Amino acid sequence: MQAYKYSLIAVLFLLFSCSGGNSTFASEDSGKPDHSKWTELLQKHVNDKGFVNYKGMIQDEQKLNAYTEDLSGNPPQANWSENEKLAYWINAYNAFTVKLIVDNYPLESIKDLNPTIAIPTVSTVWTKKWFQIGGEDFSLDKIEHRILRKDFEEPRIHFAVNCASFSCPPLRNEAFVAEKVNEQLDEQARIFINDGVRNKLSKTKIEISQIFSWFKGDFTNGQSLIEFLNRYSKVKIDDTAKVDHIDYEWALNEWN
Repeated sequence: MQAYKYSLIAVLFLLFSCSGGNSTFASEDSGKPDHSKWTELLQKHVNDKGFVNYKGMIQDEQKLNAYTEDLSGNPPQANWSENEKLAYWINAYNAFTVKLIVDNYPLESIKDLNPTIAIPTVSTVWTKKWFQIGGEDFSLDKIEHRILRKDFEEPRIHFAVNCASFSCPPLRNEAFVAEKVNEQLDEQARIFINDGVRNKLSKTKIEISQIFSWFKGDFTNGQSLIEFLNRYSKVKIDDTAKVDHIDYEWALNEWN
């Protein structure tokens, strides 16, 4: 009896462990979401600076909901390519973020949706599980940290996911797609790093986004942060350049 109890505990622990962030699902019935639905909305309601016309999105709420339902019902499968999975999860993060704002509009900042007592990494708007993918409860944090960062180890995702705030990298006005996701990520990196408002770069001194502080380890895997920046920067930065960080502005990334 005692051995059976320990075996049962072990099985339950294994099942619980496997229920964490995973970029693929076991279902064989789902298809692939139509990301052109997302591109249609983005091109209509996101300007060339990456700001969002949320009032316009509200007018197209039915189309937005149709796309997020498409994402929910068609999660990544084991036979998808890595690029298909990567594009899916970036689009899912961005689409559900926009839906979150649309569902709670008007507001001045996504942080207005934090619980009264917000505990970083424990109880915030990003940790709340409020939507489903493949029948599983999800939060925005789960997509970003337990799937995108953990499964793909791709630092450029930080320039692709958008947190609906002024200091975030711009929301791309087209969906990410497997066929060109690497080119899209490279372009997002170049746009953000060379954005003179969010990053001020010179040869001997740089003032950069807090993103490079919060996720420094993602950018310095086998290289220095300045080496990473120099891959995309128009200004070639000295290895000994002084590094400061710019305060993050959480005002809504709204295009009026």
